[in-house]
Amino acid sequence: MWQIILPVALTAILFVALIALINIATFNQGGDAGRWAAISTIWIVVPIIVVGLVLLAILTALVYLMKQLLGITPKYTGIAQEYVNKAAVYIKRGTEMAVKPVLFLDGIGASVKAFFGRK
Repeated sequence: MWQIILPVALTAILFVALIALINIATFNQGGDAGRWAAISTIWIVVPIIVVGLVLLAILTALVYLMKQLLGITPKYTGIAQEYVNKAAVYIKRGTEMAVKPVLFLDGIGASVKAFFGRK
């Protein structure tokens, strides 16, 4: 229970204190609109910067992993290509064997039709 309530309560207290500090700093000088604009800009820009840094870290990690992967893959892609070529030969041979009887029967049928079709 303390692992959930304590962090949430501390975060809420921190936000309330931050809001109070901003109000004191802003309204102490007579309500300066420029200061409010600067504070608002900070609150808008900081999350965008954090998300941008996270995305930059992810992109950097992906580039590094692609570099590592490209160093490894040429050897294994060559082996994989050999197996795919062997499989293609066996598949082609199998399809030719499966079609051969049908073509043979069609050829006999065409020969019979041609033989009896002549006048």
